[in-house]
Amino acid sequence: MRIFKLPDLGEGLQEAEIVNWHVKPGDTIAADQPLLSVETAKAIVEIPSPFAGQIAKLFAQPGDIVHLGAPLVGFEGAGASDDAGTVVGAVKVGTQVVNEGVARVGAAGILGGHGIKATPAVRALARKLSVDLAMVTPSGTDGVITATDVQRVATTLADVGPAEVVRGVRRAMAQNMARAQSEVAAATVMDDADLHAWQTAGTSSARHDITIRLVRALVAGVHAEPALNAWYEGHTGRRHVLDRIDVGIAADLPEGLFVPVLRNVGKRDAADLRAGLDRMRADIVARTIAPEEMRGNTITLSNFGMIAGRYAAPIVVPPTVAILGAGRIRYEVVAAGGVPAVHRVMPLSLTFDHRVVTGGEAARFLRAVIEDLERPD
Repeated sequence: MRIFKLPDLGEGLQEAEIVNWHVKPGDTIAADQPLLSVETAKAIVEIPSPFAGQIAKLFAQPGDIVHLGAPLVGFEGAGASDDAGTVVGAVKVGTQVVNEGVARVGAAGILGGHGIKATPAVRALARKLSVDLAMVTPSGTDGVITATDVQRVATTLADVGPAEVVRGVRRAMAQNMARAQSEVAAATVMDDADLHAWQTAGTSSARHDITIRLVRALVAGVHAEPALNAWYEGHTGRRHVLDRIDVGIAADLPEGLFVPVLRNVGKRDAADLRAGLDRMRADIVARTIAPEEMRGNTITLSNFGMIAGRYAAPIVVPPTVAILGAGRIRYEVVAAGGVPAVHRVMPLSLTFDHRVVTGGEAARFLRAVIEDLERPD
């Protein structure tokens, strides 16, 4: 039997979820004919058959998460073993409780920098009851998790039923946010853009394409401070300041957070940018967007104000070093010519990686963004 394993899908992706098979055991398939569809952290990808032959065995079913290099399908023919690398035997957890000293486990990711503290006996109980200790609020002295704490969480989980496995886009989001939280030295600066000039120019802000105006303003910010349009390699300490501006536009869908990339935005007009963004959004909804269209952004924009919210601390995802967030436009009393006046105001939040971007660079970038937004045209 000839075994075909999950190939490298690029961008460091280490796993994929089987969406559906286009074949079944006994079928004959030609080389390059669609074999199966998988969902990665980026998109749904169709994998073609690497060669012609008869399908002998499918090693995974729809819904299974398969890791890079794991067997996918066996083809009839001479050659390799059909060993799928299964684990022999079962791992048993004893119920004997041993009174040992407190130990720290899994310190990474705990708020405040403190590790999870529990005795080996309590850890054994948590394993037996399938309770993640990171979910348990400790009640013991000095923040020690007790057996009662574990049992309380187990009872709550039993009441709500089986947990939902986070898959696909939401799984990727969880992994990216955890990586960002552990790597980036994030800092956020906030300010407001006064949009009153849009009204005085005879055009209401409601008639402006807010997202495209934000893209244009972001380009102005990059021209003022190129250091924010960059990639940073945290493990090597190397920075790449990039000439081309490829903007990742955060898109909220029920399936999770998507970030399609508008390419070379500094060289395109508003109509072209809007057409490109509309096409990508349609492809995302249809789940037909190519993985290449969600890779390689140099800076990110989140127009969360289209839903709600004034200010935020958006997350910078490596290797990028900056993300601009735009809050909900509101009416506000401002001082205009020494007298109170009601103007429309857009709140802005710029988060940057303080490992490589200075506070001055971030502030000058935001000032350039505001100046562009406050122009009437």
